[in-house]
Amino acid sequence: MSTSTSGDTQRLGGTGNKLSVLDVVAQSIGFLGPVFSMAFLVPLVVGLISVTGQGAGTAAPLALLVAGLGILGVAYIVSQYAKRIHAAGSLYDYVTDGLGTKVGAAAGLLYYVGILILGAALLPLIAGTIHDTLAAEFQFTSIPVTGWSLILLVLVAIISYFGVALSTRAQLILALLSIATVVLFSIHVIIAVGSKNDVAQAFNPSSSPTGWGGFLFGIVYAVLMYTGFETAANLAEETENPKRDIPRAAIASVIVVAVVYMICSYAQVAGFGFDLAAMGKNAAAPLFALAAPSEAGGYGGVAIGRLLELVVVLDMFAVLIGCTVASSRGLFAMARDGRLPKPIAAVSGRGTPLNAAMLVLAFYALWIFVTRQFTHLFAIPGFPHYFAMFSWGAAFGGLALATIYFLVSLGALRGLKNHEKPWLVWIAALAGMAVTALGIFGAFYQVPQPSLGAAYAVVTVLVIGLLMAFLTRGTRISHHDFHEFTDLAGSEQGPQKL
Repeated sequence: MSTSTSGDTQRLGGTGNKLSVLDVVAQSIGFLGPVFSMAFLVPLVVGLISVTGQGAGTAAPLALLVAGLGILGVAYIVSQYAKRIHAAGSLYDYVTDGLGTKVGAAAGLLYYVGILILGAALLPLIAGTIHDTLAAEFQFTSIPVTGWSLILLVLVAIISYFGVALSTRAQLILALLSIATVVLFSIHVIIAVGSKNDVAQAFNPSSSPTGWGGFLFGIVYAVLMYTGFETAANLAEETENPKRDIPRAAIASVIVVAVVYMICSYAQVAGFGFDLAAMGKNAAAPLFALAAPSEAGGYGGVAIGRLLELVVVLDMFAVLIGCTVASSRGLFAMARDGRLPKPIAAVSGRGTPLNAAMLVLAFYALWIFVTRQFTHLFAIPGFPHYFAMFSWGAAFGGLALATIYFLVSLGALRGLKNHEKPWLVWIAALAGMAVTALGIFGAFYQVPQPSLGAAYAVVTVLVIGLLMAFLTRGTRISHHDFHEFTDLAGSEQGPQKL
């Protein structure tokens, strides 16, 4: 039985305190960014800003529920794999287990490049949001967008240096503050709507202006709002009890976020009186419109509006931390397995992926430079360039993650065929494949440039990953008997790949 614990190829976690279940739940929910999604992505599910012009309409809460149930199927599969495989690059290991080393290696490259690009694209978006908000609210423009980007980059570097425990706890605090604020405001809106509430309309597929077809497109976009729930699995080596805590994190994060999505999306459609035309006038950010003073047609005031702007930024920063943590662990794992250059697998004295984290930060810096210098790249008329860069990065990352979810679900039919409840694996896998296939379809159907270019870029990275997998041998570490693996001493345990 081989392990990989010597030289530059070490296991993460060091000898210090291990992560708790709260830490790994924080990683998943922090990456999901439910408040950020509620602020900007609900109009996509409704169909107000989708490229096809179709969506679930006022049945957006139901679309989010259906998408959540499908993603819960993927979460169940992840939870079952997490009981058997405890490695830093767990998602790529899961695909390897079900579909073989070549497909697994290609999937790993796509998955971690997708997360890396998501984080890089998000950083200037946060900086631009901070800059524009301060300019609009307080006329403060002394620090340009690039300046805010560099400040954020330094903050991420500091958090990465001090270890994943600080990262996850920062995410937990940011996520809890953000979610609590938005959920409380949403409940306030629902109460204020009073007798005009119509729950039946919000959970009726025919509420879509274009019928069942539009409702299905709503599910397509809703799937993207659940991407990232599985990133806790990347912390398996640094978790005290990964066999117990990672499955809990995967399932709990999907359930918690699904509930938040249904409450907050219902508040948005109800707050506009189930009138899509009224909601469409504020399609850029309906949540902020609802936070306006009553004389402006909202349910809040200046202070509430500013508070929501603050918590959305905090939630975006939590997502950025989650991207940094997940991508650095994944690149480390692939380098340790010989799929990327070995120096990337170096571990710091704190038990963190030193060179992988530096590579991630360097890529972030490169993205900041490109955003600043090449202002016509991925340009979208009428939008600032940092938003155009984020839009392309989000299209790439969302499709990359949806593709991996599909492959994990497909591979589970083989990888988990000896499961004690095979019928449950089949139900979960089919549900996961169904909703993620819709998400993949939505990334190509009637999508204009430059977003369509992001979809083709995903295909390109996947093909490159397959070519690399056939050209590089890699290091296959196999433990066919899980019970034998768990009986090893902690210092002897290496990453398990069945």
